Amino acid sequence: MGTNATFDLPLELIATGKVRDIYALDDERLLFVTSDRISAYDVVMNEQIPDKGRVLTGMTKFWLERESEVPNHLISMSVADLPVEAQPFADDLNGRFMIVRRLNMMPVEFVVRGYLVGSGWSEYRRNGTIAGMPLPEGLREADKLPEPLFTPATKAVTGHDENISEDAAGEILGEARMAEARDLAIRLYQAGADYASSRGIILADTKFEFGVDPSGKVVLADEVLTPDSSRYWPAEEYKPGTNPPSFDKQYLRDWLSGLDWNKEPPPPALPVDVITGTRTRYLEAYERITGQKFDDYMKEVGA
Repeated sequence: MGTNATFDLPLELIATGKVRDIYALDDERLLFVTSDRISAYDVVMNEQIPDKGRVLTGMTKFWLERESEVPNHLISMSVADLPVEAQPFADDLNGRFMIVRRLNMMPVEFVVRGYLVGSGWSEYRRNGTIAGMPLPEGLREADKLPEPLFTPATKAVTGHDENISEDAAGEILGEARMAEARDLAIRLYQAGADYASSRGIILADTKFEFGVDPSGKVVLADEVLTPDSSRYWPAEEYKPGTNPPSFDKQYLRDWLSGLDWNKEPPPPALPVDVITGTRTRYLEAYERITGQKFDDYMKEVGA
């Protein structure tokens, strides 16, 4: 089959996303490879951000270990567990792959918002609501919400995900299963927000993905609390009424927004300073959250 995968491994490629490539290992296991690709406005840039995939994988590893009481899909990140066919690619894969359990993935993203920003702020300005839920009057952009809100979305293969109501998510997944995953998502968000706060960072919002294993258990999957799935703000720069800077691709978006580009493919070429500046922000997110130097993570995984 044709492939946009970064490494084109001699394994069965079953999915290629904007960032992640998923290969089949056997009936029970998959190989997740996180590339250095970056997208903005739903368009994948031609240039990559060096080490971005390792940052996302390392942060996911950190959070899965920290929140290990929540069942998750990770089996191994050890090169020794890679199949023979992938061993020649070990140096490239180190630090950016996960061998995971196959799950029946839920077709809903579990978005949890702690602050009024992004599409939530846009909806609030129009209707005074988030995901159809009424909020107090007079809130400002980036205000902390009275409590974390679950605002589900359907996954889009291309383009933007679509926000849906909690009732609609319950119709898709079944009320009991939706509620179980919702409660896990809110619990994980709160744990992440509390820890991030201790590191001088605000976790404004995030999204989780869950699957169901053969026994019917709800299992946390995919990336967890990374800069690609979450909005992290430096606490020292937080000011309600503004859109605080974030540790993610916002630096890239801000540069792109100054161009005469219609936000359709092909994307503009990224200059070296934009690539370097974006990489710097991803590395800073890793180091401030984990408390570990990124170079030490690289040594730890043998990269």
